[in-house]
Amino acid sequence: MRLSELLTPNRIKVPLKASDKEGVLRELVELMLGSDGGAAEEILGAILERERQFPTGIGYGVAVPHGKTPALSSLAVVAGTTDRPVAYETIDGEPVRLFFLLAGPESQAGAHVKALSRISRLVRREPVRARLLGARTPEEFYRTLSEAEGA
Repeated sequence: MRLSELLTPNRIKVPLKASDKEGVLRELVELMLGSDGGAAEEILGAILERERQFPTGIGYGVAVPHGKTPALSSLAVVAGTTDRPVAYETIDGEPVRLFFLLAGPESQAGAHVKALSRISRLVRREPVRARLLGARTPEEFYRTLSEAEGA
């Protein structure tokens, strides 16, 4: 599975406008749903519940908030960057500027774990992180991701 198959430029926002954790999560959920905002609160609730159990700041200025919810029929992924670091509980104590948000039904748990692993491996590489953070358009972010995956 490639992230570039799950993530398209219309599911990437650079920069995100929100300046706090919950605002960023809400903005990403809205990006995920597009015009179908009906399930937004349910998806955001699942993400926030997961955050309460164990924060998803993986370090390196990256967070991968995720949750399982029946509000979606398949795994969905969105991403974004912020111009300014956002306070976030992370394993290294650093704020976050690079976000990948995943949500999907329990039945997609395997794909969910694979996507989390893929993101983690990619963002551990400093040159990839720097290029993603430097992207000025969703297309540039997507192209960087695709190249990093060897697509």
